[in-house]
Amino acid sequence: MRLKKVTAASLAAVMAVSLAACGGGTEETTAAAGGSETQAQASEGGSGETAEGGLTGELSVTTWDNSTTPQFQAVIDAYMEKNPGVTINIIDTNADEYNNSLGISLSAAQPDPDVIWVKDMGSMLQMADKKQLMPLDDLIEKDSYDLSVYNGAAEQLQYNDTTYALPYRSDWYVLFYNKDLFDAAGVEYPSNDMTWEEYRELAAKMTSGEGSAKVYGSHHHTWEAMVSAWAVQDGKNTVVAKDYEFLRPYYEQALWLQDNGYIQDYATLKTANIHYSSVFKNQQCAMMPMGTYFIATMMQAIADGECDFNWGIATIPHPDDVEAGYTVGSITPIAISAYTDAQDLAWDFVKFAASEEAADILAQNGVFAGIQTEESLNTIASAENFPEGDSSKEALKYINFVFDRPLDPQIEEIRVPLDEVYEMVMIGEYTLDEGIAELNRRVAEIKGW
Repeated sequence: MRLKKVTAASLAAVMAVSLAACGGGTEETTAAAGGSETQAQASEGGSGETAEGGLTGELSVTTWDNSTTPQFQAVIDAYMEKNPGVTINIIDTNADEYNNSLGISLSAAQPDPDVIWVKDMGSMLQMADKKQLMPLDDLIEKDSYDLSVYNGAAEQLQYNDTTYALPYRSDWYVLFYNKDLFDAAGVEYPSNDMTWEEYRELAAKMTSGEGSAKVYGSHHHTWEAMVSAWAVQDGKNTVVAKDYEFLRPYYEQALWLQDNGYIQDYATLKTANIHYSSVFKNQQCAMMPMGTYFIATMMQAIADGECDFNWGIATIPHPDDVEAGYTVGSITPIAISAYTDAQDLAWDFVKFAASEEAADILAQNGVFAGIQTEESLNTIASAENFPEGDSSKEALKYINFVFDRPLDPQIEEIRVPLDEVYEMVMIGEYTLDEGIAELNRRVAEIKGW
């Protein structure tokens, strides 16, 4: 199979997965490897092997906005090229309609779809609670399937001690920085092994100027994750907790940076509705913690001539007692419907979609997979307008992946007090002690503790 070389444009297209496809509604298509006509239609639901040893059968899979991103089609095509006796029917839906449409389909307890790409963790928990997803643990045990290749992400996908999905796609936090600003200041670039204390010192050192000409040492967007993500980085806590005292050091960090003018203050950012991308693109900050998805945005901005400065990526800073390479992020899982009548074929496809082979295929289409390989990292790093030098490629490696939000059925409810308390603390309406006490009280009410 001939795969296209990744470009800034293809990376940017991947970031458009939340955009609604034209026309709306749900569309079912039959995918054919390499765009050719399907040679043979297998009986629906059945599976077997051809004389050459390849699998045969028919599967239906759910996707969203499939026409605007290669993140699904590339893997589907590769699987069918490897198994020409398999037909895969794609049930595609607009991103904003996906969960509702999928919920309706599953409520009918029909054999289609067989395979489900999960759009968000909350919907996965709902499907699991309704017993609409097939537990995978027996299949994993039968095949001696090694979950360690996902660096902790697979275990975190387990819900009620059961595996319902494997990691397919991932995005995680790294540290973006402006090389030109560091060069002008005569300061060394951020390293791939930097503690949060060293990060704070660097932010102070890189802050310069006044008024509209001021360059901030770093930039923290208005997300509550700019505190909680670093507090759960070591894997000892999650944002669903009985005691939120573990957030204190990272609140203190954010407040210290803000109060000393090393980052823009929360109130200004919120009131003016300032987007993080404009701050970095306009060279108003020297550093910025942000997700890997921003790589595509910057590469496209360089390609379009919107930006003309040199930039780089470093591994996200880490606590003193945690080694470099612990990162925080989110996963796009892939699962099997509990109602499938093609279990063996569905499981084979899921294993392929979450494999090293698929990771390399996704990388050539600008997508970060749920599993990392040296080849996939080399492919991403060789993309047009990716930052020069080995340091930025090395920054994409991680040794442990922690979810920014745990699999908890009440996580969306808990996010409300997390966000509200964060805002009140950052604007000075709550002291830090008051904020932590408020979080403890409100989350305890939600959880019934």
